[in-house]
Amino acid sequence: MRTDMDPPVTLGLPLDQPEPPDDCDVCSALVRQRTEAAEAQDLSRVSDLNVEIRNHHQMVPLRRRQ
Repeated sequence: MRTDMDPPVTLGLPLDQPEPPDDCDVCSALVRQRTEAAEAQDLSRVSDLNVEIRNHHQMVPLRRRQ
């Protein structure tokens, strides 16, 4: 049985807000929603929208059939 403590958790600094391309209508809508959420001080929603913006243009790897 272990009697020692786990080491402390180390958290990094939060990521900067993503800056999406200007020519993407989806990203523009997400930025507007993020602004509205920030004005309403809904920081959880701001964080969720930042993740959506970051992931919107990432390539999704295709799965191979097995």
